[in-house]
Amino acid sequence: MLHTLWSVKGGSGVTLVSAVAAALLARRSGRAVLVDLCGDQPAALGISEPSSPGVCDWLASADGSADALDRLLVQVEPGLWLLPRGRAQTWPEERPAELAQFLQSMGCDVVIDAGVVSEAGVISDLGRNLAAAGRSLLVTRPCYLALRRATAAGVKADGVVVVSELGRALSEADVSAVLGLAVVATVDVDPAIARSVDAGLLIRRNHRALERSLRGVA
Repeated sequence: MLHTLWSVKGGSGVTLVSAVAAALLARRSGRAVLVDLCGDQPAALGISEPSSPGVCDWLASADGSADALDRLLVQVEPGLWLLPRGRAQTWPEERPAELAQFLQSMGCDVVIDAGVVSEAGVISDLGRNLAAAGRSLLVTRPCYLALRRATAAGVKADGVVVVSELGRALSEADVSAVLGLAVVATVDVDPAIARSVDAGLLIRRNHRALERSLRGVA
């Protein structure tokens, strides 16, 4: 199954939620693929920046086979594979649909970090295409500006992940009511998780509260 996570505003937590959800799915079922459309996952996962081509290069290449896509996968830990972003910026308009088809045929859960998809640009368009092919989850903070952007963009999603912060005036119920979407998970901002990201240990340390909160995602 494809799980596309995205936001309408930078700094919403899409990278973190995507990485942990993919790791949980890999441990549960034995295999999961994390597709990085933004380029931040290697740093978050604590691995070296891949020097090999990535998914965007596959989209732009003449060899658009499933085998060529499989060869781009980088193992992060047992069962968890990363499909890095790559460097290409343009590709034929039919390729995103082919990518979605191949990802769906991988026979495992695929988590897509689509980043910010409400802004113009080729990555944004790619994220929207992939979101339409599977389960689409908006990641947002209970922030007036984020909800304003989401409402203006006419958000279409299957649910919302709320990254909760102390001191916000808006609640999960407010987010759900404004967007007309069910809240499938709530992630509390935790300094310990931020320290794990900075140390490159996000998925190597046990964050049990975070993992419990993401059961609605993974």
